[in-house]
Amino acid sequence: MTPQSEDFSAWYNELVVQAQLVDRGPVRGTMVIRPYGYRMWELLQADLDGRIKDAGHENACFPMFIPESYLKREAEHVEGFSPELAVVTHAGGKDLEEPLVVRPTSETVIGEYMAKWIGSHRDLPLLLNQWANVVRWEMRPRMFLRTTEFLWQEGHTAHIDEDDAMRETMWALGAYAAVARELAAMPVVAGEKTPGERFAGAVRTYTIEGMMRDGRALQAGTSHYLGTNFAKAFEIQYQDEAGKLTHAHTTSWGMSTRMIGGVIMTHGDDKGLVLPPNIAPYQVVIVPIGRKEQGEQAAAEARRLGAAIKAAGVRVHVDDNRPQLSPGFKFNEWEMRGVPIRVELGMRDIENGVATVARRLPTVEGQGKEQIPLDKVAGLLPGMLADFQAFLLARAERFREDNTAVVDGWDAFAAQVASGWARAFHCGETECEDAIKADTAATPRVIPADAPEESGVCVKCGRPSAYGRRVIFGKAY
Repeated sequence: MTPQSEDFSAWYNELVVQAQLVDRGPVRGTMVIRPYGYRMWELLQADLDGRIKDAGHENACFPMFIPESYLKREAEHVEGFSPELAVVTHAGGKDLEEPLVVRPTSETVIGEYMAKWIGSHRDLPLLLNQWANVVRWEMRPRMFLRTTEFLWQEGHTAHIDEDDAMRETMWALGAYAAVARELAAMPVVAGEKTPGERFAGAVRTYTIEGMMRDGRALQAGTSHYLGTNFAKAFEIQYQDEAGKLTHAHTTSWGMSTRMIGGVIMTHGDDKGLVLPPNIAPYQVVIVPIGRKEQGEQAAAEARRLGAAIKAAGVRVHVDDNRPQLSPGFKFNEWEMRGVPIRVELGMRDIENGVATVARRLPTVEGQGKEQIPLDKVAGLLPGMLADFQAFLLARAERFREDNTAVVDGWDAFAAQVASGWARAFHCGETECEDAIKADTAATPRVIPADAPEESGVCVKCGRPSAYGRRVIFGKAY
């Protein structure tokens, strides 16, 4: 593959195909997610779905075709999405009376049904979630990161008042941050978006931002407080305890297959993928070594060991059905595909009662392969995998901190965002953001929730800071 240092984008585009995560779809900008990549999505989905259900939400399914008139009811929303819409105008052999939009997001269609289902304050909160595909017509597609069609989860909730809706908005943000850290080993920064970066139709937008290994930012999940904007557009009202009709406050929040791209770019290296164990399709791969009768004996012992490892709760694969490939080829392939731990097992190992264990990356300097007694391998692997997960998170945190700097002057700012993140004061004006982007390609990624309170002047225009703390700027995917 092309080295990261030579062309990070080329490295990524080559890797997602070579690692058998994805293939290009028949329509420009679409993707076929192959089983190895889809298993990563399933693992993320299962974890996040459990959190969503534990918090009291229920899954539902809404149509992917939305009447165009629905989007037009919320002016800011339709204006924000218009360039990305796919619209059906002809079906069943004739022109449609009203064009249909292929779902770019579901605030409008779900808002229509919230209005039907909510009548009293006793119906609130209404906590819905949907796992679905959406379509946004991308001009510059990139697999997992920006595709015309992608998979995601979208939560939609309605509440009595702003306080309750904001608690929901922040719960979703916290859930996303936890998934990023605990599954993807991605140390994200959580906080609010500036007005110029808000979701179309939202009152406030919150985000988790991760730093990729080229210094760019990735928006890995967003949570929106929509106020009463959509409630007024779709007449989502409830009768309060005094009998008065009041508009509900709504939220929406989503995380998508973009997270798979985030995992690749947070941890991968020139050899290929580096997968955190918690999201790896195979946490351990056993490669039996030997030819003919010895190979069969090694494969039988590998299958026995694999069963013991599986019983210990580890996702394991025994690579015993490709005798035409050399062990060295298999070692390189599984390394490229990011398997956290590889177990090598030949007749000499079996005779000595050991297995050779190799981590995808050494967690301690100088630590490469090691031999472990066969009867201890299954018991030790869960702890080794947990250590590897923690190592990747800590490594990513160090990388982010090493490539983030506090800056005050414009020259220092421009130099910093060329390859990393800058923490700088910002006036909050959209035209200033546009000027910064035109000059540097950097945008305000997040107003960090945990940033210390500070005051200063905008790094670009010199006006007073609007947020009482520094904003993180960087180039982004």
